[in-house]
Amino acid sequence: MARAAESPLTFATRARPAWREYVALAKPRVVALMLITVVVGMLLSRRGPLPWPLLILAPTGIALVAGSAAAVNHLVDRRIDALMARTRARPLPRGALSVWQVAAFACGLLMVGLWLLLSVANLLCAALTMASLLGYAVVYSLFLKHATPQNIVIGGAAGAAPPLLGWVAVTGQVDPQALLLFLIVFVWTPPHFWSLAIHRREDYARASVPMLPVTHGVAFTARCILLYTLLLVGVTLLPFAIGMSGWLYLVAALVLGLRFIRLAYLLQRDEAHAMPTFRFSIAYLGGLFSALLLDRYMV
Repeated sequence: MARAAESPLTFATRARPAWREYVALAKPRVVALMLITVVVGMLLSRRGPLPWPLLILAPTGIALVAGSAAAVNHLVDRRIDALMARTRARPLPRGALSVWQVAAFACGLLMVGLWLLLSVANLLCAALTMASLLGYAVVYSLFLKHATPQNIVIGGAAGAAPPLLGWVAVTGQVDPQALLLFLIVFVWTPPHFWSLAIHRREDYARASVPMLPVTHGVAFTARCILLYTLLLVGVTLLPFAIGMSGWLYLVAALVLGLRFIRLAYLLQRDEAHAMPTFRFSIAYLGGLFSALLLDRYMV
């Protein structure tokens, strides 16, 4: 008897090496963007060179804990991931890994990450990194995500922590400049995520996740994106206003901000601009933090 044709997902499960399944759990692209803000936070915290072990191992520890949080998120969201086109190819919905394998992987990353932070950084950095994991993997993923359309606004505090963590890894204290870096990422998160949510709103509706485009519609969400983008551009001018950065950063913040505002404005007129806005928001954050760093060390 001839075998039935394998589905693309079944074929993908067999073809992908096991190590790639574990890498996917850690959401490496998200962690890579986060690492930019961690390193910038570290380098802005002090003038002059940092010890190489600290500069390499502290971001590694933060990245490992972030990867652990991402793996826990896979565990928590495995039911809704199976319902959404964007996430149904993840390892758990496809059956490529078991719940226990994912849990063990998350625990391993967490223990190694915290050990690194306690060894090369300080207790406060390790504690805040752990709090960020709990905020994202437990408070946001388990409760806020399903409780309110403002989930990404409230839960964004966990995702905004990386530059603060980088700063604290070096200084051992929370300074106003570090809180400003935190604020930039916090205000950036809603327009970034809501742009994707507009594009994927049918997926969220199918999974009964009350994202803003599902509960309040695309037009309302687009207006919120524009308002938050305007607020974001205002917040990004504060480093220059307080003397934390100079003219190079100011020009970059204005150029990047005007581009973001334009895309958010176009989104008011046509939801086809949702994904271009989402993609640019990623480049925007990387460019903004790179400009902060260049302004400090090249001017």
